[in-house]
Amino acid sequence: MDRPRVRFAPSPTGYLHVGGARTALFNWLYARRHGGTFILRIEDTDTERSSDEMVAGILESMQWLGLEWDEGPGIGGPHAPYFQTQRFERHKAAAHQLLAGGSAYKCYCSPELLKEKREAAEKAGGGWKYDRTCLGLSVEEQQRLEASGVRPAIRFKVPGGKTSYTDHVRGRIEVDHQEIEDFVILRSNGLPIYHLSVVADDIDMGITHVIRGDDHISNTPKHILLFQALGRTPPEFAHVPLILGTDKKKLSKRHGITSVTEYERIGYLPDAMVNFLALLGWSPGGDREVMSREELIAAFSLDGISGGAAVFDPEKLDWFNAQYLARLNPHDLVERVKPLLQSAGLWTDELDNDGRREWLQRVLRLVLPRVRRLPEFVAQAAPFLTASVEYDPEAVRKHLTSADLDRHVEALIAALEGDVEPYTEAAIERVLRGVADARGIKAAALIHAARIAATGKAVSPGIFEVLALLGKPLTLSRLHDLVFFLRDSSSAR
Repeated sequence: MDRPRVRFAPSPTGYLHVGGARTALFNWLYARRHGGTFILRIEDTDTERSSDEMVAGILESMQWLGLEWDEGPGIGGPHAPYFQTQRFERHKAAAHQLLAGGSAYKCYCSPELLKEKREAAEKAGGGWKYDRTCLGLSVEEQQRLEASGVRPAIRFKVPGGKTSYTDHVRGRIEVDHQEIEDFVILRSNGLPIYHLSVVADDIDMGITHVIRGDDHISNTPKHILLFQALGRTPPEFAHVPLILGTDKKKLSKRHGITSVTEYERIGYLPDAMVNFLALLGWSPGGDREVMSREELIAAFSLDGISGGAAVFDPEKLDWFNAQYLARLNPHDLVERVKPLLQSAGLWTDELDNDGRREWLQRVLRLVLPRVRRLPEFVAQAAPFLTASVEYDPEAVRKHLTSADLDRHVEALIAALEGDVEPYTEAAIERVLRGVADARGIKAAALIHAARIAATGKAVSPGIFEVLALLGKPLTLSRLHDLVFFLRDSSSAR
């Protein structure tokens, strides 16, 4: 096949939504799969709601996801500019080309008159579409209206017949032109309508495939008619189904976070997000789930896109993120966690030393199975990076109320102060179980006490691994603190 040219054309009226990110990803994957060109074009025609801040947010989100574009803002290209508002003259020229060729006509109807006709039709119980009032106006009548100050819009003259095309996702689609009114392509203030702008830009940029959300299906017949009237072959179309929340309703803010920038902020990895989004409505075949970018590119095809809506499952995204966190090499993991530890006041310069850096890598690998997002490393690693810990009240109530527990912990301290070298998981376990046997208690009682002393929690990674990483001095300090706490609690009772 010829090398495709595809585009992602977001509107900067908000930050990049996960639905838009998936559309961008599908375009990017298709271009990369076939050695084509991926174009980023900013459709900023909604000037009241668009902003430079939103443009910057979209670009940053695309860059974070790793969806680099071949032409577009910040890069340029042979079809610049890539902002729609900077291409208005080209759009106006297309409108006048259609006007001159008889595919469009001037419309002098005021918004008030159109509203009145529409309301009258609805009141009578019927639908309404533009009745071509202005199609038969003579040149003299047009000149008289314009001389009186009336500025015309330009409407596309929808021909008779039907438009049909094969959608790569939806299959064969056919629309009777009787369902399409003569739509405005240039407003009376001279500004182009979306339909004209997008077609003119797609023509200029040589777009071969339009991959977009299926909320645009109703626009496609209009766009095909415009392509044809401008003497161009329409591109191929693939309309991607909506993304739904877990309640099977259209994904929106009521479902939680929808902005890509927020997912970055709360600690998701871009590779995990890309993998997750790729499988929202597309299948590579088989039961593969965790796939690298290279694997996604090699497997991607428009035929694999499902016609049904995909469900955005946050728990599944968490699972993907955990998989990718586990795949980070130790150095990269520390580098990603470091700024979070710094913000929490838990980072010290000595952690940059080789020995302590290797120790921190071991800590992070130990707590990794309990982490789904990067910020969770802070709470999990905190007990290893602070002088003391606070005890969870529920853990205290559940595990620290038995009689003589303070004396049992003192016995454990005495045993650990002895010759326990090297201070390893196996040695610590042997000592703790030996103390429990000697005192006629279950080892679990000392294990729970040691866990709360070490982490403040009733749940943690393997306690013997925790104590080994804490090191002997800090372990003994935490156990001494626990004895003081138990005796203070006892006297208070």
